Amino acid sequence: MSMDRHDDRRDDGGREHGAAPRPGTGLSRRGLLQLATAATLAATAGTWALPPAAGAAAGDDFDTLRGRWQLLLTGVGFDATAAPYAAALAALGTQAGQFRAALTADGTSLWPDLPLGSVSNNVTQSCVRLRTMALAYAQPGTGLTADATLAAQIAAGLDRLCAGAYTATAATYDNWWDWQIGAPKSLLDTAVLIYPQLSSAQVAAYCAAIDHYVPDSAVGSYTGTSTGANRADLCKVIALRGVVGKSAPKLATASGALSPVFPYVTTGDGLYADGSFVQHTDIPYTGTYGEVMLGDLSWLFALLADSPWSVTDPQQSNVLDSVTRAFAPFVFNGLVMDGVSGRGISRGLQSTSAVPQSDHTRGHTLVSDILRLADSGMGSAEQSATWKAMAKGWIERDTWLPYLSDPGVAVPELARAQALLADTSVTAAPEPPGHRVFAMDRAVHRRPGWAAAVSMCSARTTYYENGNGENLRGWHSSNGMTYWWGADHGNDQYSDAFWPTVDPYRLPGTTVSTKRLADAEGGAWGAPRPDATWAGGATDGTYAALGQDVRGLSSTLRGRKSWFCLEDSVVCLGAGISATDGVPIETVVDNRNLGAGGAPSLLVDGRQLTLAAGEQRRLAGVRSVVLGGAGAYLFPEGAAPNVLREARTGSWHDINTGSSTTPLTRTYLTLWCDHGTDPADAGYAYVLLPGADQRAAARHRVPRILANTAQVQAVVDPSLRVLAANFFTAGSIGPVSVDTPCSLLVRASRDTLTLAVSDPGQSAAAITVTLDAAALRTRTTDPAISITGRHPVVVRADIAGARGASRVVTFDTRAAGLRGCW
Repeated sequence: MSMDRHDDRRDDGGREHGAAPRPGTGLSRRGLLQLATAATLAATAGTWALPPAAGAAAGDDFDTLRGRWQLLLTGVGFDATAAPYAAALAALGTQAGQFRAALTADGTSLWPDLPLGSVSNNVTQSCVRLRTMALAYAQPGTGLTADATLAAQIAAGLDRLCAGAYTATAATYDNWWDWQIGAPKSLLDTAVLIYPQLSSAQVAAYCAAIDHYVPDSAVGSYTGTSTGANRADLCKVIALRGVVGKSAPKLATASGALSPVFPYVTTGDGLYADGSFVQHTDIPYTGTYGEVMLGDLSWLFALLADSPWSVTDPQQSNVLDSVTRAFAPFVFNGLVMDGVSGRGISRGLQSTSAVPQSDHTRGHTLVSDILRLADSGMGSAEQSATWKAMAKGWIERDTWLPYLSDPGVAVPELARAQALLADTSVTAAPEPPGHRVFAMDRAVHRRPGWAAAVSMCSARTTYYENGNGENLRGWHSSNGMTYWWGADHGNDQYSDAFWPTVDPYRLPGTTVSTKRLADAEGGAWGAPRPDATWAGGATDGTYAALGQDVRGLSSTLRGRKSWFCLEDSVVCLGAGISATDGVPIETVVDNRNLGAGGAPSLLVDGRQLTLAAGEQRRLAGVRSVVLGGAGAYLFPEGAAPNVLREARTGSWHDINTGSSTTPLTRTYLTLWCDHGTDPADAGYAYVLLPGADQRAAARHRVPRILANTAQVQAVVDPSLRVLAANFFTAGSIGPVSVDTPCSLLVRASRDTLTLAVSDPGQSAAAITVTLDAAALRTRTTDPAISITGRHPVVVRADIAGARGASRVVTFDTRAAGLRGCW
């Protein structure tokens, strides 16, 4: 298993600063091709040129690619004196100046706070700082533009690194990622940015060092640390080494070694046909490693296009399709959902950076990748138009941290975004409604005005991943954690210091044992996995039945959980909750981050409840709780939940040893069901109404609960004409019976009946469902479905190899539904 430190291409805590065309121009692949051989960078505030190398030879393919890469890093044609570029370039110059001032004059280590010899990340960070200085040299408006002394200092720094620390002979230590990916990526960017000032001997020394740590054998087989995003990173390093060192074989190796990334996988790391993305064998990682893979490919496609080494593998279409199938489902109003960002959620403010990370900054990186891909020319015109429409909508709707105000967004990406926003031919796409269930134990439910996501785990996916001192308390983040966001509320819910300040035993939606756990409990790199296989659900693309067979981490906890995702609500059921840990077991209805000191409006059964700071109440006979500005929670069977308002203080260092120790305080409103100590067969039932106020909560017609046991959980919504059920064993409920455990959803219209059925355990060969209804003819069907009876309706679904995907069939009916349901 790979044990890398991957910082989403933010090794210094901030994304790359650069430059780009002024708004309205765009920088397409053709534009890059036309400009790539240019030796100057033009700015509307003036024209200047980097000093040429002595005796520079006539251009060749390598010069073309090197010029193209420099333009991708720095851009061309933007107004360095205009917003937002002027501020970004000035900040870059300030940071580079600080690094320059602290640079040591001799010795192996370049900076006193980055001693070399035992911590490999110090090698990476040294390269990152040199890269920052090189960008300030190559960019206009930094105050250090074309500073010959600075260029000499940068080159001398590279010389010292490659003579004493990152050498052609030295052994590696600590983390492999720094030697093969982190350090060489920044080193090569630096070499490109100051290339005219380097001698052939210097270039040869840098290339020899990279060849030592990243030989062609690093991509010789698609195994170990050379898969998925890591493989794309390694190919990027080898390709740039080929450009800088003018090596056609290296470029050919890099281009060809991308091919194993493109096919869909059925196990392990990579993209799956259903849109899942997994890294480290069993971690849903779309938002971090998946982003890195997509980002690397967007850069490489642009670099190698129309060159002798262009990427021509036809299976690259899988990656292009993944933008809408795998990545877009996890983006909401510009943020990328934390449930697919793994241990990256703990990187809020790293000790090496002044720029905090969040779901929004990770989302901005992904938006940048998608726009770069749209301009690379690799996708079809239709795909490019779709990507730009989605990105425009995300950028326009992100008001918590606007994309153009994110200090981590590179200048070329700022300009690309401004050009998009100014392009009246592109209409911003709204957030699409619908439901997606992924084989990697994740689900996303979208309705007009809000979205929700559920993170589950099973024998196929880990409870959580920790490693390199990161995400030390993510223990319960896949035990049914339920996220939700609104169109105009809740978009900062998990962004504003949530992870270092939230109670890690009370994550929203989870059922957990309060047994105290050690940091990194269960082992690193995704080692802890439950022994249950049930996690997933059935969907018709609009509504869904989701379920999880819960097992506690280092605990005796057992239970069955369901989420029935409907039009304006999510019905949450729990049953069979048992444990013998000697501590209370809790189900957390919600845990809302109110910010630095919020005092929310809280209505319990329509009456105002005021809680002092630190006050906890046990409610009784409650039917509804409405949290002003957030949403409502209904308890259809009555309940006695606990409610607590508390200020919690923590630091990012508490959950990530490489992060800031600065204390942060946020106020939380926590609502939970206490099942008591060592419960046997406990349960719960509540309905989540995102965005609802008291009036909407009072009007809401609560779906009828048909069953809530350890064997079957089911609801029916007569207004929607939907029945949804999770059968944890074969059995019957009302007008439905099944011969094997499964999830199903039945939806009726006036004259049709649609059945969606799946196997969340991903182990059965077939499911037979019998419906007490009369069907006339089959309107649409999955090829894996056969109809063996029409009165009653008997459906056999072949699910061998379906990996939890739903089989769907629609019938014409006389009575439009199941008997006794509507």
